[in-house]
Amino acid sequence: MAVLEKFNVGIVGACGRGASFKTACDALGVRVHAVSDVNAEALPDAAKRLGADEMFTDYGEMLEKSDLDAVIIGTPMPVHVPQAIGALKRNLHVLSEVPAGVSVDECEALVRAARRSSGVYMMAENYTYIRWNVIVRELVTRGLFGTTYYGEGEYIHELKGLNEITKWRRKWQTGINGITYPTHSLGPILQWMPGDRVVLVCCAGSSHHYQDPRGDYYENEDSCVMLCKMRSGGLVKIRVDMLSDRPHLCNGYQLQGTDGCYESSRAAGEPHRVWLRSRCKDAQAWMDLAELEDEFLPDYWKKGEELAHKAGHGGGDYFEVLDFVDAALGKRPPAVGIHEAMDMTMPGLISQQSIAASGRWIEVPDSREW
Repeated sequence: MAVLEKFNVGIVGACGRGASFKTACDALGVRVHAVSDVNAEALPDAAKRLGADEMFTDYGEMLEKSDLDAVIIGTPMPVHVPQAIGALKRNLHVLSEVPAGVSVDECEALVRAARRSSGVYMMAENYTYIRWNVIVRELVTRGLFGTTYYGEGEYIHELKGLNEITKWRRKWQTGINGITYPTHSLGPILQWMPGDRVVLVCCAGSSHHYQDPRGDYYENEDSCVMLCKMRSGGLVKIRVDMLSDRPHLCNGYQLQGTDGCYESSRAAGEPHRVWLRSRCKDAQAWMDLAELEDEFLPDYWKKGEELAHKAGHGGGDYFEVLDFVDAALGKRPPAVGIHEAMDMTMPGLISQQSIAASGRWIEVPDSREW
């Protein structure tokens, strides 16, 4: 694909997660003009691999000196908001890794910055682009689930070893009690309940059973479960576990509607199961979601499938960059704009207050009212 006419991107976190956006950028003709990372030793190699003309160890210097239209933020959680605000103040477009922020106060500051900026803010929640999640969303959009009123999302991914390599995780993912990493689990479900949002949460954990290499128990309880009361009256259950010793289940979902239900696969080789009143003659018989793929997987996904798989995360990295570029060019609103990002992030932050208050139900602020 030809390089877009004048659309320069800067990637921060270029020596880590940020580098993984290269394939998607290349496929879409997006020019990686500059890169930034605090790892001065590894940065020259990252700049070469990403094809960047400029490199900076200071992110603020990149924003000030480089000729950019947009930034992609692939850095640790606690710097997402300050880095996004820095770019938005310069009216640059922002694609930020998840979650949007790590505190309610900084999320409010981010929303204010996004409102004042002419730049587009989008959160890079790639699980909303996974093939099966996209098919379920299409089924919901076409009314085959009826009214959706219950969902479950699970992110079960043992990360104790990674805590010691990417040390920020030890504080921000497993050093705070409650749901610290909610968006992969909650994001797709919110899209399956269109127009809805979480208004109340309560959270409880399973206590502490694991110690880090220094002999300290993780502050995050092993399995944390958050119940989400929806504005419509529906209910969502989210489980996040990054500590328990067991095989991964990073993409576990259930959805219930008045005319259909869905259960994702829980092990390799198992089918994703769906029951739809209009498609299943037997009220007790599931069908394989793959049987509906040709009819309900959108054309844009089919056309971009080969490139998407090369980009990683089940195609999510490619399609989120595609949506971001289209939004930045004014072709359509961002798929996960500032308020959708808050809808996916804020329940987790409020869950941390709830678990500290013995599981009390607590209201989730609506960023649209800030």
